Amino acid sequence: MRGRSVTDIVLSGQLDLPVLPARLLADCERETSSEHVGLRPGDVEPLSLARARARWPHYSTCVKAVFAWVRGLGLADRVLASDNVALMACRGARYHHDGAQYGGAAFCNLFVSEDKGLDLHFPAIGQRFPLGRGTVVLFDTGQPHAVVQRGSSGFNVADFAPGRDCTQLFLTWELPIEDARLARLLGVTFDVDRLTASKIQEPQVWLNGAPVTVCPDSGRWCAADAR
Repeated sequence: MRGRSVTDIVLSGQLDLPVLPARLLADCERETSSEHVGLRPGDVEPLSLARARARWPHYSTCVKAVFAWVRGLGLADRVLASDNVALMACRGARYHHDGAQYGGAAFCNLFVSEDKGLDLHFPAIGQRFPLGRGTVVLFDTGQPHAVVQRGSSGFNVADFAPGRDCTQLFLTWELPIEDARLARLLGVTFDVDRLTASKIQEPQVWLNGAPVTVCPDSGRWCAADAR
């Protein structure tokens, strides 16, 4: 297992995308409300992309726009494999990092819903991005993040009360962090602590010599054994 740094760099853009069809939105609403998905405030859940594509005539337009954006960053098409995409939904998202499960990747997320007064917030680096149709972000999976009400300083379940239209749909790709161009673009360095990495059996994020986790409400780093 290789040790690597967690980069502070988040890349973002705004793409020109068609409005989502009403039929697709209605179907996604049924799916997120179903017993199978049961989307709750703070959770991020996968939806059926195959089902959505049948109701999404401009899906390929969205994918091509992301590929063009990534090429504009100097990355090759292969880092954004067209078969490695998922459709996700969230009603906000609690603060978390994905480094334990996706430590070998960066995320490229394309938000396809309208602006609903929500931000993608990276508390450790003091950055936030208003979410709306066409917002695209590329970031390190180990960087804490959340989807919160615009202007808020933390995640609050009350901000996502039943009856409020605050569900965000987005496409997400996993990009291989060891791709040389991607690593340079994000400023990721490898083998920063070979001795420690050789002793760890599972992927972890460390800070100041100890494993850490993220407070789901504030986004602050805290000791892993403090959960």
